[in-house]
Parts: sequence; structure tokens; C-alpha cells
Amino acid sequence: MTTASTPRAIAALLFATTAWGSLFLIGKPVVARLDPVWFTLLRYVLATAVLALLVQFAGEHPWAKLRRHALRHSLVGVAGYGLFSIMVFHGLRLSLPSHGSVIMATMPFTTLALRWALDGQRPPLRAIAGATLALAGVATVANLLGHAGEVNARTLLGDANTLAGTLGWVLYTRSMAKLPDHSPLEYAALTAIAALPWLAVVAGLATLVGWAQAPSFELVQALSPKLAYIALVPTVAAVLAFNAGVKKLGAPMGTLFLNMVPVSVIAVRAVMGEAPHATEILGAALVGMGLALTVWTPAAARKPVLATTAGSRCTA
Repeated sequence: MTTASTPRAIAALLFATTAWGSLFLIGKPVVARLDPVWFTLLRYVLATAVLALLVQFAGEHPWAKLRRHALRHSLVGVAGYGLFSIMVFHGLRLSLPSHGSVIMATMPFTTLALRWALDGQRPPLRAIAGATLALAGVATVANLLGHAGEVNARTLLGDANTLAGTLGWVLYTRSMAKLPDHSPLEYAALTAIAALPWLAVVAGLATLVGWAQAPSFELVQALSPKLAYIALVPTVAAVLAFNAGVKKLGAPMGTLFLNMVPVSVIAVRAVMGEAPHATEILGAALVGMGLALTVWTPAAARKPVLATTAGSRCTA
């Protein structure tokens, strides 16, 4: 990874988290009228059509890669797109957005823990400190303590749904490293294409057994402008940007930027005329400090890594 590529990767991750912040603002009223299972299916029908078109013209033998990794792409796509979207938006229906934002911020810890447990790679102290500082900032932004009196069995169930959903996105992000021959576009598109039939099966079965309610044509038509925005910006553009950032910086660093989602919600609300509160400003500052602590490694700490990498290439 070159020095010049790092700012572009950071910018891509910041764009993705900002777009996902808008997804929470626009998506919550949508799932109040549209079942999360069908919301997920319709969202990815539109998004997958765009991704398939893009990968056809910009991919390198994408269909051969899809055939070669069909099972992996199906499982990863269902986890990252289906499980994540359905569970998180079910959680938002039952719980508070502030709770959801804090739970989303646990993904860096989950990623670091899985990397340590499964790959034997102990995270550096700097990464742990940065993730902890960012999580403290998100908790401050969400003003979680101010909502303590509103916690009940319904909100706890919603929080459990959201937590389960975040595991799907962590697995999706981790799996990218196992496919180095895939570009960010190919990974996003091929996993979406492989997962879409299974999302349709889940929606159909959930409707048959009464767990989900199929929307009417009139409802879909009424929500079509918001669904189109959600499919194009927070889904296609944001996922491509996030995958590009993770490709450059790695999964632990990429998931750390998810702490910016609730901060971006504040920024979007400020643009809409709602001034941020003092706790939100403080929390945003803590998130920024946590990201800076992890992203900007001192030059002295980078040199041994580069030297070791160069040495290993020479002996290969």
C-alpha cells in the first residue's frame, strides 16, 4: 500500500459511513411501512441489477470467478447483505436508534477479536485503544445513559437482533481478504448476485409462514423514490467505497470507520437545520481521535514493517 493510496482509502470509508448514516435516517420510516425482509429483497434487487451491469463492463472475467466461488459468495452475500440488513432493521423497529448506533460500533471489537481467535493475530495496543476511544465517542453521541429508563424487553430484543446482524457484516468484511483476485467491485457484485436468489427464497418462505408481510404494489410505488436512493447510494456506492477502503487498509481498520455512522447522522441532521448538542460534538471529537490514533501510524513504526516485507519478498 502506497502512502498516496491511504488518504483515498480513508476518504472512501468516510463516504461509505456518511451514506450509511443517511440510510438510517431514510430507512427507518421506510421499514415502519415495509417489512424488513421485503425491504432487504427490494433493496438488493435494484442494487444487484446495477452491480451486475457494472461488473459486466468493468470486471475481469467476473462470471468465471462467480462459478469458481459460487458457494462462498452465496454464504458471504447472505451474511453480509441478508442477515445484516434484515436483523438490523428488525432491531431498529423494536429498539432505539441510539442503541443501534452503539451496537454497530462494537464491530471493530468483534473484528479484532475474531482476527485474534481465528487467525492468531493479536491486535496492537494502538488499535485496541483507538477502538475503545471511538466506542466511547459513539456512546457519548448516542447519549445512551439518557435512555436508560426506556429499556424494556422489547428494546432488549431489538438490540439482540441488531447485534446478531452486525456479525453478518463482520464475516462479510473478513472474507474479502480470502479473495485477493477480486476487485472491490467484483466482490460486491458477485456476492450480491449469488445471494439474491436466497434472499428471494427467505422472503417467500417468511411470507408463507406469516413471519413477513408482502407489500402491495401501491406501497412499493409510493416508496420507490426512497428505495431507489437506498439502492444506489447507501447500497451500491457505499459498499463499493467501503470494499475499496478495506482492500487498502484491511478489515480491522475498515470496520473501525463504522464508528462514524452515528457521527454522520449528526452531520446530516445539522445540514437539515437541526443543530448538534454538546454531547454529540464531544462524542464526534472522541470518534475522530480514536480513528486518528489507529490510522496515522508514526513513521518510525512503519519502517520496520516495510523492511520486513521487502526482505520476505527477496527471499521468496
